[in-house]
Amino acid sequence: MSKKVGILGGTFDPPHIGHLLMAEEVYQALELDEIWFIPSNVPPHKSNAKTSVDNRVEMLEIAIANNRHFKIETIETERSGKSYTLDTIVALKERYKDYSFYFIIGADMVEYLPNWYHIDELVNLLTFVGVKRPGFNLTTTYPVKEVEIPIMEISSTMLRDRISNNKSIRYLTPDSVHRYIKENHLYE
Repeated sequence: MSKKVGILGGTFDPPHIGHLLMAEEVYQALELDEIWFIPSNVPPHKSNAKTSVDNRVEMLEIAIANNRHFKIETIETERSGKSYTLDTIVALKERYKDYSFYFIIGADMVEYLPNWYHIDELVNLLTFVGVKRPGFNLTTTYPVKEVEIPIMEISSTMLRDRISNNKSIRYLTPDSVHRYIKENHLYE
């Protein structure tokens, strides 16, 4: 059975409403069948995550529990070392031969596309979906579908900073994720 699947990758450290809103808006705009959240093990462009893979996957499970179109794919956390999008997509295409994949990226990543590992090969395997972010434009020589979403300036870094400074993250992440963070003393 053929499916149109949106992919949202990241460390999700922690997941927040910006991730969920971006996924939902792309799901609706492109009439996708599902959105797969793919937590990374070690992304090539970032330093290591601040919490364990298990914690990040659990927080994602909690965050998406109420949306039947959202799923978690742990293909990258099962690999060791740096995780390149090309490796992930090649593996997914082998597993799900009839699926069309739509890789969701922020405008900051659209500008960075020329630097992606084997980008010319990657653009033949999937469709990039660029979502607008303040301070960035979606100008690129690569094919990118644009989706406008309500602007939210929320990042996982901001949430971690707020937690470490004893500031509230209420309404910035689902209440269930907020509870999990508090119960497990994450980011303190």
